[in-house]
Amino acid sequence: MQQFINVILPIPLEKLFTYAVSEAEADLLLPGMRVAVPFGKSKIYTALVSEIHHNPPTAYEAKEIDRILDGQVIVNETQLKHWQWIADYYMCTIGEVVRSALPSAFLLESETLILKNNYTAVDEGDLKDDEFLVFEALQHQSALKVHEVSTIVDRKNILPVLNRLLEKKIILLKEELHEQYRPKLVRYVALGETYRSEEKLEALLHSLTRAPKQSQVVLALFQLQAETKKPIKVSDLEKAGGASKAVIKSLIDKGILREYHIRTDRIGYEGTEGKEEIKALTEHQQLAIEDIQRHFDANKVTLLHGVTSSGKTEVYVKLIEDCLAVGRQALYLLPEIALTTQLIARLRHYFGEKISVYHSKYSIQERVEVWNNVLTKKSKAQIVIGARSSLFLPFSDLGLIIVDEEHEDSYKQFDPAPRYHARDAAIVLGNMHGAKILLGSATPSVETFYNTRIGKYGYASIDRRFGNVLMPDIELVDIKEQTRKKRMKGHFSERLLTEIQDALQLGEQIILFQNRRGYAPIVECTTCGHSPQCPNCDVSLTYHQYRKELRCHYCGHHIALPEGCEACGNPTLDTKGFGTEQVEQELSKLFAEVKVGRMDFDTTRGKYAYEKIITAFEQREMDILVGTQMLTKGLDFRNVGLVGVMNADSLLNFPDYRAHERCFQLLTQVSGRAGRTKKRGKVIVQTYNPYHEILKQVSTNDYEGMFKDQLYERQQYRYPPNNRIIKITFKHKEYNRVNEASEWFAKALRNILEGSILGPEFPPVARIRNQYLKHVMVKIPPRRSLSKTKASIKRIEKSFKAISQYRSIRVIYNVDHI
Repeated sequence: MQQFINVILPIPLEKLFTYAVSEAEADLLLPGMRVAVPFGKSKIYTALVSEIHHNPPTAYEAKEIDRILDGQVIVNETQLKHWQWIADYYMCTIGEVVRSALPSAFLLESETLILKNNYTAVDEGDLKDDEFLVFEALQHQSALKVHEVSTIVDRKNILPVLNRLLEKKIILLKEELHEQYRPKLVRYVALGETYRSEEKLEALLHSLTRAPKQSQVVLALFQLQAETKKPIKVSDLEKAGGASKAVIKSLIDKGILREYHIRTDRIGYEGTEGKEEIKALTEHQQLAIEDIQRHFDANKVTLLHGVTSSGKTEVYVKLIEDCLAVGRQALYLLPEIALTTQLIARLRHYFGEKISVYHSKYSIQERVEVWNNVLTKKSKAQIVIGARSSLFLPFSDLGLIIVDEEHEDSYKQFDPAPRYHARDAAIVLGNMHGAKILLGSATPSVETFYNTRIGKYGYASIDRRFGNVLMPDIELVDIKEQTRKKRMKGHFSERLLTEIQDALQLGEQIILFQNRRGYAPIVECTTCGHSPQCPNCDVSLTYHQYRKELRCHYCGHHIALPEGCEACGNPTLDTKGFGTEQVEQELSKLFAEVKVGRMDFDTTRGKYAYEKIITAFEQREMDILVGTQMLTKGLDFRNVGLVGVMNADSLLNFPDYRAHERCFQLLTQVSGRAGRTKKRGKVIVQTYNPYHEILKQVSTNDYEGMFKDQLYERQQYRYPPNNRIIKITFKHKEYNRVNEASEWFAKALRNILEGSILGPEFPPVARIRNQYLKHVMVKIPPRRSLSKTKASIKRIEKSFKAISQYRSIRVIYNVDHI
């Protein structure tokens, strides 16, 4: 009887596709294995098997699969269930979830190869120049790749050339799959079998007296074996024997040494055996643990609300230790890759090689290795530390999930789909595994804190800093008054400069926070008022002085700084506003002897860039570190005595219902970097409005006050946590079409959903990469079913897509928009 499989293709399709398989293939296949399948005219994709059955598809004839790619399951049942939940909840397709979840090395796509047709006689005189170049290249090579043809004919669009050659039957096209992952094989050497006995060995050493370099290598091999009692790498032998590759090769050729390879992970941590004992907890930490355990026993998600520097990490370490003791896996989620550097070093002292790290700065090869280690429950993957993507790893026995800094908006994926929130998806994953879930933060999100108030989540708190160090002294400085009296030096108030000088004299380090990168956000002509704009987006170009260029932070478009104004030609260009680059430059002028570092998106592009900057600051190679919000996220610097916030108002004046909550969180977090050891830290917040309620709450560390105010406002205006929100974005290159389409959709929503439908409205930046954007916001009251609302929106979208002029418009859903 014919068998079929349903597969998930890594492309946005509403339904699963069915393919035919033979009985032998059906016996080998299991849900979660990869198969290569033909899709479309000639493309071959990697797909995941979802189920095996006997029902042929009714709408089309099932094609046969191309081949089976795995010998075992690489995605388990719980993962597939979790991914389906993400697709349903966040209104996307499971194909989009699979593309985001699997390391790209697993998602092989076929590459088109161009072959010569040997059955066609070719008259070279009939060929055009570009056709002849391709034909000539195929005389010397059996096959060409598309990018190689592009190089040969020296043009980007080569489809017309290939089409003409196909029509003349000179070439054939073939699709071929390429495996992207290659295991890393390390070369090792040992003494050849012949020379294992003492007599043979003695004879060998005697014969090598005339070849001192070879003799030295053999002796070095003995010494290394005696010291390490481990297999000897060729690279180690080269160093120890002071020999070249050629000497070792000649010994291998003679059979004196035997060469062999061992498959090794690309990331290994040698010499860290988990030597340190886990620290004894303080009284406050111990009470918090007891509260957490009590809520865990009641199967509740629990929030640990601990002030900055209260030692939350030590509590996490104790819980991880308990989890490992019962043989289960632990997942430790962090919002930023920047945080992993310090944390991994700390955890490795306790847990040695039981830790794996997973995030987007790792290469595709490294990510595959971590995936396989988690899948096979290797000891080195008992604890996984990672950014949001580590949620998708193939855990089989997850016992604990820790979401550190749970308030961070970095946990929300904005583009592409799935636009999921890692904290919420982690809670669902934890429930599927029967795992314990702990959320930690010094400034919890309003939604999470609200859930503790209504009894949905458990609550534990640590309200004292570790070692009873006092909370930092936060001072608000009115720069409006200072500017009026002309007392500002650049962007520094007298008060901030005095504190910087005092801290430097005491040998303390300083962090300065300005949440804008670049030198200045606007360059303006003082004669005519013209400001250079991005041709692709509705934003002005940001000036980056170190490259002498104007750059768009949305699409990456950049131009050299013009000599004069593009509108009137006058050389009267001036900058407005300031970013981290300008702060860094001003500091270098004000304090010539001081070493200043900068940490923002521009300085942390490389794989190890975060690590280098953080390590340099920890080791006091810098006195002052200037940075954007990367600095606020849980970093622990022992010697920081002063934190300066250059301009708090840019955080407050933002068109977003969360602006005040975010401002409180950012300022509290950045303040928490000060005075983490014995001495009380100092924080200077520069603002044009020191009487703003949020800034007062920050200065008195009044989280409860902020929560009450925000909750009251949100209840009035029907925002979360009482109401749910779905933001629908319409995207197209034609302005009028986006307008008409969004109006049609909003009208249909109002007819069906009644209640709060806001928009359609253009966002502050209404055009990005030549695509116009318009938003509609759906507010869903507590009494209305979220799933029924989503189903209604999907039905409207079906009718919307049936209208021919709206078919090309992209509709993007953002559930629980933040």
